[in-house]
Amino acid sequence: MTKRTRRQFLEDSMLAAAALTAGSTTHVLAEEKKPQSTSPGETLSVAVIGVRGRGRSHIDSLAGRDGIEITYICDADEKVGQNRVKRAAERQGRKPKFVQDMRSVFDDPSVDLVTIATPNHWHALAAIWAMQAGKDVYVEKPVSHNVSEGRRIVEAARKYGRICQTGTQSRSNQGMRQAVDYVRSGKLGEVKLARGLCYKRRRSIGPKGKYDVPESVDYDLWTGPAPLKPLTRRSLHYDWHWIWDYGNGDLGNQGIHQMDICRWGLGVPQLSYGVLSYGGRLGYEDAGETANTQVVIHDYGDKQLVFEVRGLETQPYKGASVGCIFYGSDAYMVMPSYSRGVVFDLDGNEVKRFEGGGDHFGNFLEAVRSRKHEDLTADILEGHLSSALCHMGNVSYRLGELVDGKEAKRRLPEKDDAQETFERFEAHLRANGIDLAETKFYFGRNLAFEPTSEQFSGDAEANKMLTRDYREPFVVPAAGKV
Repeated sequence: MTKRTRRQFLEDSMLAAAALTAGSTTHVLAEEKKPQSTSPGETLSVAVIGVRGRGRSHIDSLAGRDGIEITYICDADEKVGQNRVKRAAERQGRKPKFVQDMRSVFDDPSVDLVTIATPNHWHALAAIWAMQAGKDVYVEKPVSHNVSEGRRIVEAARKYGRICQTGTQSRSNQGMRQAVDYVRSGKLGEVKLARGLCYKRRRSIGPKGKYDVPESVDYDLWTGPAPLKPLTRRSLHYDWHWIWDYGNGDLGNQGIHQMDICRWGLGVPQLSYGVLSYGGRLGYEDAGETANTQVVIHDYGDKQLVFEVRGLETQPYKGASVGCIFYGSDAYMVMPSYSRGVVFDLDGNEVKRFEGGGDHFGNFLEAVRSRKHEDLTADILEGHLSSALCHMGNVSYRLGELVDGKEAKRRLPEKDDAQETFERFEAHLRANGIDLAETKFYFGRNLAFEPTSEQFSGDAEANKMLTRDYREPFVVPAAGKV
């Protein structure tokens, strides 16, 4: 893609936004580039952006599906991308085109749909650019790298009338849908606490240093909205999850799935009134920056959402390692997978279970045909809210102070669940040879939050972390400017 073409794309986007702001009757870019499709028989052209990890699953789920053709594979790593071109061709019988720069995809009016599985720091801008160019979007979780980005994607979806699905596939699994309905039906009694678990062993990623970027990677494109810095970890790929410029730790990596289910089950269609987080990167020193052991407490007034991340050796809790637990006054439910829920009475006897999968991409495609975002099981608004809960927890954590275990316990709320959670946190670390009487960790800032404005109350430092400084020309638009 030439520099002139890239510049023209950006200029077209800005002109379209300016025309809308001025009250012009000129159609916005999305309407000019691609008319809405409602024909169930029409073959939809798909571009898959970011294909090393989760994007490979996108290819496998879409290639060969009736009414779908993958026409573009896009990745900043040419070696990875060319490999996935072959994979797609084998599955659908036709070879897609490979490009490194996603703007080439957005410039092509024949592309109907874009699926995005890039690193987190690219999710929002890629989704917004795609919708500005008239594409419907499936974007992986977390949908954003910070709170503001998620709201901007929602704005873009509504402004341009696009379908935008979040990659939280549990929302389409029948077992999970039935289990959540059961929680919300009142059959567990009064549910005031949901607990999310991400007990997933994570090893050291090696020492911090200066490493060579693979020759097959366009590092400027890979970096995109983030600061352009030297590579400080051995592996460019995947380990970006543990670097703040690109990832959000396991809270935003694996944990977003369970955070979403907890919020869904509690029936809270907004962000919390306050957040507190504590933890650290404990047990080893490496190039990683994010916490590998973390607790997040969200305050919903009469309800609480507690999340636990454990990256060291640990045992399951109530039969779940990566899952959710809903505590009712009459019974409780454990969800130990993406598609299963088991109800127990207060004595621990199994009462009922739910199980069954689904087709999350199929749900997305149905909504693309119907042109109704209400048909989505994981509309972008749901993705924004659940992703933002993860980001809020990380803001509290990153503004924390180093304390020992005794001081942390003193600062915690006196509620039984808060104290019990900390005692298990402390025992877990002790089992891994870490004594919190001798090892300090970060106890986060206790932050009040206003769900309507999506701003922290009276804390300028925390509010600054709701967004980031962007690198030109990879700039996520501000509020009202999508």
